[in-house]
Amino acid sequence: MGNIKATNLKLGKGSFIHPTAVIGGLGGEAQSIEIGNHVYIGERVQILCNEFKIGDYSKIHHDTNIHGGKPCHIGHNAWIGQFSIIDSIGGVTIGDNCGIGAHSQLWSHIKYGDTLEGCRFLNSKQLVVGKDVWFVGHCIVSPITANDRSMAMVGSVVTKDMEYNHIYAGTPAQSVTDKVGYQFMEVPPIEKFNKLNSYLSSALQKNKNVKIVMTDEEVNFNDDLSYFSIQSRQYKKTGSDDEIAFMKFLLPEKAKFTPF
Repeated sequence: MGNIKATNLKLGKGSFIHPTAVIGGLGGEAQSIEIGNHVYIGERVQILCNEFKIGDYSKIHHDTNIHGGKPCHIGHNAWIGQFSIIDSIGGVTIGDNCGIGAHSQLWSHIKYGDTLEGCRFLNSKQLVVGKDVWFVGHCIVSPITANDRSMAMVGSVVTKDMEYNHIYAGTPAQSVTDKVGYQFMEVPPIEKFNKLNSYLSSALQKNKNVKIVMTDEEVNFNDDLSYFSIQSRQYKKTGSDDEIAFMKFLLPEKAKFTPF
């Protein structure tokens, strides 16, 4: 277990924190640290935030630095590549199912120049990243809003808001959606249902505890089964061995589900 200093600590089941990781606040204890179930935090990761939260099945790879005085909240199923930086001086919110490729930098402030001498660049602003957003790698991101399903190609320098399901590239990043299409295409529900059932058969030969359903109405919250709903991309969380094995089989690229 890594070096964790927090007044209020909530650590989920099955999570691994490397002994060389350091987690705390700026200059001392964090006020609140919340780490979900089955989270992986790798070697030499530094998380220095007064309030930090990360959801289930998320991964933070080695030598990543997350810091700032304002809250940093990261959703379920996040994948954060090695040597990345997430700056929460202005505050950061990252939604479920997001990918941050290796060597990327997400910033929520700009400051350094001598303001007494008239430097005009001193500002902080919240960085808001929606669900299913993907910064492919080596991206530099200003305090913008990246709407759901938007994507920045490798090496992008993002200085303006990213539109829903649009793809960006370049310095500064511009939408290339007209040339390369959208990150996500429409998939018929029955196709998702059949494919997810095939994944289930591949992952769990003797499964007795996981069931795939088309709609949320088919979920029975009173039994012991883990239901995965195509309609909402959510699952009934029971913590069974089958459920955990299936989630780990699906992530990161086959399918992403979040708990009801």
